Parts: sequence; structure tokens; C-alpha cells
Amino acid sequence: MRKFNLSIIASRALSILFLVGASFMLPAMQTYAQCEHENKAFQAGEALTYDLYFNWKFIWVKAGTANYTVKKTTYKGQESLRTDLLFQGSKRLNSVFPMKDTLISQMTPTMVPLYYRKGALEGKRYTVDEVWYSYPNGKSHVNQHFLTHEGELLKTQHETDECNYDMLSILNVARSFDASDYKVGQRIHFPMATGKKVEEQTLVYKGKEVFEANDDVKYRCLVFSLLDYDVKDKDKEMLRFYVTDDQNHLPVRIDFYLRFGTAKAFYKSGKGLKNPQTSIVKKK
Repeated sequence: MRKFNLSIIASRALSILFLVGASFMLPAMQTYAQCEHENKAFQAGEALTYDLYFNWKFIWVKAGTANYTVKKTTYKGQESLRTDLLFQGSKRLNSVFPMKDTLISQMTPTMVPLYYRKGALEGKRYTVDEVWYSYPNGKSHVNQHFLTHEGELLKTQHETDECNYDMLSILNVARSFDASDYKVGQRIHFPMATGKKVEEQTLVYKGKEVFEANDDVKYRCLVFSLLDYDVKDKDKEMLRFYVTDDQNHLPVRIDFYLRFGTAKAFYKSGKGLKNPQTSIVKKK
């Protein structure tokens, strides 16, 4: 049922919302030590909730929810921060198109990526993306696996002098950077491992706006557009993001534009934020 392809788009789109902080990235880093960063934006215990909506021929319906959490844990005996992002379709959506996507990212306390996994149940299809990171000889190496819905395991490898990131780890690093000197129209490029390949993505900074989220709070936001990967030269806007203009860089809204409709994700609630919410304009 074509209109419920939103599940696939929502998973990718909201994940990219969480990495919108990638726009704050600095020039390329070349070793494990240079991939390390001080975490200024979030802490273990942070938990965020989002509502997902879909517009079909002028009718808005709630498509599901997304939950984002951070906690302390270990990975192969090493202390780490684990980020989880869970997408769950609404009862109405699941009655015709079951949707449940789970994304996991493991990083060192100094923000070096270690592991990424995405398990996606979308209709009758279940797929798994996995990325393992290593840093031999001053390089950033990713070993990627993709398990298709037919059970075929596809393997790829990628190695560069730059740090590589996935949908979640790039958010965690980038949320700590400062975008105060960005100019409207400025373009930012960054690499992202998907489990199948490493893609170069492009964001455009659009300026600042005030947005009222689903928690009935108005926030001063930084706004970015993500250009369609296949048609960057035509400047086709695929997604538009709103993140708070404070040290949390909290994602509060996403608009994504589809061939068959429009979808949105709105911030609903959060706890465990590390910094004061200085971007709040008005509370009801």
C-alpha cells in the first residue's frame, strides 16, 4: 500500500533529523585521537519523544511515535555511550502496514564511533544494517553488513583518512559544535555509513525561526534543509529540520516532502537534558 511507505521514509528522515547537528562539523579528522571530542550537549539519561504525522490529500493522520534515549554501558569490555532510536507505528498504521525500526549506536565517552545497527520491520519486510568501526594505522575503517528481507547478507568495507559516522553517532558528536558563525545559504557536506555504503550528504543552513513543538513550548531554532542525494545540483529539498538554538541543539521538528504527500515529526517531551533550555521563547 503505497501511502504507508511513510514508515520507510520516516525512519530515514527522522534519523537524519537527529544528525542535523552534523552541520556543525569541523574540517576532516585523521586519527582515532583526532576523532575524539568533548561532549558538551547531552548526557546519559537523556530521553526524547516525538509524534509522527502524515498528510494524505489534505488529511493529517498520526502515523506513530519515535523515542530517543542515551545510557552508559560497555562495548566489548570498553566503557561506552549507547544511543537508541525506536520508531513505532500507530495502531491505525500497524493494522495495515506494521512498522517498528530500532537503531543502536555505541560510542566511546570521547565520542569515537564503535558500532551501529538498524533493524527495520516494515510491512512483511525485515532488514538489518550493521557497521563496525576500527582505526588501523591512523585510518578510519568501517566494516558494513546488510541483511536483505530475503535473507541475503551483503558485505562491504570502506576506509578513509576522515572520521566516518552513522545516523546516530554523527548527531552525538555534532551536537557539541558551535554554529553561531554560519551564514544563510551555507552548505555543509559530511559522510554517513548506512550499512550498505558511505554516502556524502549535503545540508543547507536556512537561518533562524521560532517553532511551537507538541510540548506547547515555543523554541528559537536553527533551520536546515537536506537536499535529495540524487539531485543535489537541482536543489530539490527532501527534508527541513529545526534544532534548538542553545547548547542542547535539541531536534524539535522535521518536515519531509514525498512524491505522494507530506510528513512531519514534532518534539513531544524530553528529560535528562544536560544544559539549560535558553532557546525557549514562550511556554503556555
